[in-house]
Amino acid sequence: MKRMLVFGLLLTLFVALTACKQNNNSVPLILYNEQDPYILGFKEYIMEHAENRISIVSYDSQNSQVLQNELIDDILLDNPQLIIVNPVDRLGAYTIIDQAKEKDIPIIFINREPLPEDMNRYDKVYYIGAPAETGALIQVDMVVELFGNPFGMSNLDRNNDNTIQLLVLKGEQGHQDAEIRTEVVLEELEALGYDLDILSIEICDWQKQIAHDKMMEFLTQDPDASQLELVISNNDYMAIGAIDAMIELGVFHDVNDDGVMDPTIDDWIPVLGIDAIEEAIAYVRDGYLYGTVLNDSETMSIYLVDLVEALLNGVDLATLDFVLEDGKYIWVDYKKYEETE
Repeated sequence: MKRMLVFGLLLTLFVALTACKQNNNSVPLILYNEQDPYILGFKEYIMEHAENRISIVSYDSQNSQVLQNELIDDILLDNPQLIIVNPVDRLGAYTIIDQAKEKDIPIIFINREPLPEDMNRYDKVYYIGAPAETGALIQVDMVVELFGNPFGMSNLDRNNDNTIQLLVLKGEQGHQDAEIRTEVVLEELEALGYDLDILSIEICDWQKQIAHDKMMEFLTQDPDASQLELVISNNDYMAIGAIDAMIELGVFHDVNDDGVMDPTIDDWIPVLGIDAIEEAIAYVRDGYLYGTVLNDSETMSIYLVDLVEALLNGVDLATLDFVLEDGKYIWVDYKKYEETE
């Protein structure tokens, strides 16, 4: 009987240790919202590049900081070797950092950058993302392509007042990318000599439906809507929502009904986006979205998996194929989306 009891205890201990080891070997990936098409695509790239290298288990916070906090509390009880977090609220990242620090668990943030002072709270915290100002500067280049010389603009200056009447679709209020993209694109255009008449800045929380509804309201109720010459969006999803509204109201009119907008004959207004999500690329090909900017989540996912693998195996980070700025930041530059043959 005693032997059986000892055997049972050893078996229970073995199962517990095995479960613990399995938990430790799985890296949690906590996303802010899988309904965001960019984030969902990012996740798919991560899983693809981690295959046969790292076991990654993803969690969806459903755009709720409360839910994300609960998920992280539960995950940290299992003492994972490392966690990856796409925070719902970047301003609250310090609490996640302090929790990881208390357990001496490395943490990698993606897509939403914590404040610099929070990044400096712990020596095992990292961030992978794109410098937001670069995406805005590429949008500026596209505006220059469209409107030409600020002192003698192209025929896209529809009322010939040498001023661009524009509408800005802004992402989440307070989100660093939304703030920087909006601020930089407007400041840089003015620095180049363009006179801007900002008809409205609409907060659309990165969402297609919100942008659609805001654009419908603007076009049908704002007395200045008929002057609109340009739409600049902080991301593609909002740009698509706005375009759909413009199609419904006849602002975009495919004169020969061939399914492709031809700026030389069709009624249109240039719209610019950021992210180069798959849905947006179709709009680019059909001429409804003038241009977008590649927020290169595939390269980020490659770097992320390499970093995770190095941290798990104690590899010197200086030997990796990318630079860690200040030992913490991995930057992947935006690129203008270009169709390839």
